[in-house]
This record gives sequence, C-alpha cells and structure tokens, in this order.
Amino acid sequence: MDLNQLINDCKNNDRKAQEQLYRLYSPKLFAVCLKYSRNYIEAQDNLQDGFLLIFNKIEQFSFKGSFEGWLKRVMINNVLQQYRTQTFLSLVNEDITEETEIEIDDENISLDYLLKIIQELPDRYRLVFNLYVNDDYSHAEIAEMLSINIGTSKSNLSRARMILKDKIEQYKNEENKKLPSAR
Repeated sequence: MDLNQLINDCKNNDRKAQEQLYRLYSPKLFAVCLKYSRNYIEAQDNLQDGFLLIFNKIEQFSFKGSFEGWLKRVMINNVLQQYRTQTFLSLVNEDITEETEIEIDDENISLDYLLKIIQELPDRYRLVFNLYVNDDYSHAEIAEMLSINIGTSKSNLSRARMILKDKIEQYKNEENKKLPSAR
C-alpha cells in the first residue's frame, strides 16, 4: 500500500490502516522512546501513548516534509510532556564551562551498555543529552521544549557527559581487570 494512502486511511480512522502504520513504524519509534525513557517498560508505555497521540493528531499532517520526521517529533514531544510538569527541570546553578567530550575508542563497549548508562542518567540530564547529542536540537530549542533557560541546557549536557565519561572509564577499568595479565 502507498504511504500516502495509508496516512489518508488513518485520517479516516481505519483500524487496519492504523495497525499497519503501527507495525511499520513502531520499531523505529520504540528506539526513540528507549532513548528518552528510564527503562524498557516505561519506553513501551510511552510508545503506546505516543501512537494514541499520533492517531489523534494525524489529521494535522499535511504531507509537507518527512512523515517519519513528523512521527518522531510527535513521539518525542509526547515523552517530554510527562516531564514538563515535574520539578526535576528546575533551574540548576552549576558553573560548568568546559565541554566534556566522550571518546569511545574501545569496540568492547556494547550499544546495550551505552543505552543502559544513558537511561540511568537523572531525567534532566538524559533528556538534554538525547535531544542535543542524538537528535541534533540546539540549546535554544531544548530550552524552549523543556521550559528551561539555555544555560541550564548547557549545564545539564555537560553534567550528563561527565557522568557518562566516568561510567565508561569505570567500565573500561573493570574490563581491563578481567583480562589475563601479559607476561
């Protein structure tokens, strides 16, 4: 079936078309939910809630731009909406000026481990990190999306990077201890 026809059928509340759209895009959108959620179960809930929102808002899609991009934006905004009302996004005064870069030169670090440590970040750090690093939003856009100021976005990103860098270094040290010593 043609994607435009599938979208139009979904706009007409065709349940079979909605199921087909879900099957087509749920793997990619679940990956988005995993990035922004605390754990797998929360990501599953966010995916279901996000698709309900998508089906309610699909009438707003005007066939301008990428449909997949539109789906992703709706899903991200749905997940972020949960956090907007929580106080964890309150202003933090941290004087962090240097950008912490994370270099992963070790092929022994799995994507599963990286996802796990990102999910373990405090909410405010995880959201800013994913929006900035993984989804290429600017600090100004992040500040607007999360109702924080630009300095807080920068500070949260820097703090997230420091935490991740420490966890990666700790992981590498633990892995090196497991290796037999060279004689």
